[in-house]
Amino acid sequence: MSLRVLLGEDTLLAREGILRALDDADDIDVVGACGTLDCLRTAVDDAEPDVVLTDIRMPPTHTDEGIRFAAELRETHPRIGVVILSNHADVTYAATLFDTGGAGRGYMLKEQVRDRSELSRVLHQVAEGGSYVDAAVMGPMLVDAHAARSRLDPLTPREVDVLRLIAEGKSNAGAAEALGLTVRGVERHVNSIFTKLQLTDRSDANRRVQAVLLYLQATRDG
Repeated sequence: MSLRVLLGEDTLLAREGILRALDDADDIDVVGACGTLDCLRTAVDDAEPDVVLTDIRMPPTHTDEGIRFAAELRETHPRIGVVILSNHADVTYAATLFDTGGAGRGYMLKEQVRDRSELSRVLHQVAEGGSYVDAAVMGPMLVDAHAARSRLDPLTPREVDVLRLIAEGKSNAGAAEALGLTVRGVERHVNSIFTKLQLTDRSDANRRVQAVLLYLQATRDG
């Protein structure tokens, strides 16, 4: 059964190039192509896609429409996956995308679209509830899943549980409730995770994002 893909890209040349890449895949059915956020919102209900492949910046503001749309779909159409296409490896955008959890979300550089087999693999992975983070977002230290898994080796099983729940979008309080711990206990685990992963950014929020992206990279296929 073909994967139903809805494309969001406002630049005509880029849109045609991505459509050609998608059309060449036997297991993908393009059910629509939009150039604006409003068009995407309407097309989701009309076309019922399995996954939305969309640029970050689209009309009307050309800022973060794709990221905001992914957040909307988490509430209105939770079964639909979203793969964000970006020209740059921007950790801030990736962090916002995964803020509500990694399930069914992907962040991919546009240059990767040329690899049609990889594009198809990522779309299927995200549509099935998996996650994908382009290696460039993780930086040169995390070029593959094996390297990321090695970074997680020092964590205890409980710390991995805490990190998994954070990656799913849980707050410290939510993780505490899920694991039967106190919030203070979860905070201690989180600080230990930061230390063991050698995350030294002064901002707790940034370190939290880095830990989540590391976890997502470590648990990706490959």
